[in-house]
Amino acid sequence: MADIKDLRLAKQGKERILWAEHDMPVLSLIKSQFKDRKPFKGLNMGLCLHVTAETANLARTLKEGGAKIYLCASNPLSTQDDVAASLVKDFGIEVYAIKGEDQKTYYSHIDSVLSFKPNMTLDDGADLISVIHKKYKKLIKNVKASMEETTTGVIRLRSMQEAGELKIPVIAVNDADAKHLFDNRYGTGQSTIDGIIRATDMLLAGKNFVVMGYGWCGKGLAMRARGIGSNVIVTEIDPVKALEAVMDGFRVMKGTDAAKIGDVFCTVTGDINVIDKEHFENMKDGAVVSNSGHFDVEINIRRLKKMAKSIRTVKDFVEEYALKNGKKIFLLGEGRLINLASAHGHPASVMDMSFSVQALSAEFAVLGGDMIPGVYNVPKEIDEKIASLKLRSMGIEIDVLTEEQIKYLKSWQEGT
Repeated sequence: MADIKDLRLAKQGKERILWAEHDMPVLSLIKSQFKDRKPFKGLNMGLCLHVTAETANLARTLKEGGAKIYLCASNPLSTQDDVAASLVKDFGIEVYAIKGEDQKTYYSHIDSVLSFKPNMTLDDGADLISVIHKKYKKLIKNVKASMEETTTGVIRLRSMQEAGELKIPVIAVNDADAKHLFDNRYGTGQSTIDGIIRATDMLLAGKNFVVMGYGWCGKGLAMRARGIGSNVIVTEIDPVKALEAVMDGFRVMKGTDAAKIGDVFCTVTGDINVIDKEHFENMKDGAVVSNSGHFDVEINIRRLKKMAKSIRTVKDFVEEYALKNGKKIFLLGEGRLINLASAHGHPASVMDMSFSVQALSAEFAVLGGDMIPGVYNVPKEIDEKIASLKLRSMGIEIDVLTEEQIKYLKSWQEGT
């Protein structure tokens, strides 16, 4: 029995799902192929993903492939309640997700999905597979494989593997070029700016915008913040990435130094306490703090609460922390993913690629024979196929190598 906010929201949700589908041509093609092939016939699939219109189209695609789909949220604030309602009412998919659900409800929804004993899981942050290993070990032998959507999840899973604790084969969807080079960079860049603006109504032009982390998400965010007119500052712990940010034309400095001059801060690292006591103490009055990493641990909110003499909600997704030193700091979206907390997440066009990787990786896991536990890369053929289909959908043609060129590239005998 599904657990959603209100089934009466289904009409609006269906409109949103079908609107997103228009901008997901590659996934639509895969869905039509799955309808004929039925690669997932007889399988139960457990999905722990952001319940958005784009995710809805992935769920529909997997269902067309013959699977029974059970979906819960991978973040308490990312659910689009109208989409959840439509999936239940219009598409016959079991959904357990309510925007703003508390932690107890969040994990009860994961329990609900796992009660159906999935044969395959799709994760965004590795919560589903983590709960299986901690609480439902008897299900391990039942799960053929899992897919992981995000950087944070892949980090957790590789840690499990190194500790000898990972008992299920997992395909690192996030690490596919067709995913992280586009979704993480262009999707996160645009949607994070969108979320910050929706929450604050700020003019970002002329502001000192501090991007904390310069991985693919940080690169995309820094690029988009500069594009809107912000003075972008990057903080990093990796010397290679820091050097890259310098060469890309950004100011790079320590986080404590950036704290003194920043107007807007956004963490995109996947690590804990990236903004901490020493940063809060140095921030200007009125500084805005946000996060676009998967979990709400990048900003040390517990420390911020201890430093505050009062806390109040000033508008949707904006909390004012009045510090004992007389300054005020504004926290956005409870420190959760701001692009999904106050906005709609990544545009459908970029999720078209990410979810196509998910769908074809799931098919590969089914058809590829038994895989031993471990973290696997997405096959290069899937990456190239999705990129080619995306280009075709955009009406773009590219060159192909001639036989002479292929022969030359494979030869070692010709030199200067």
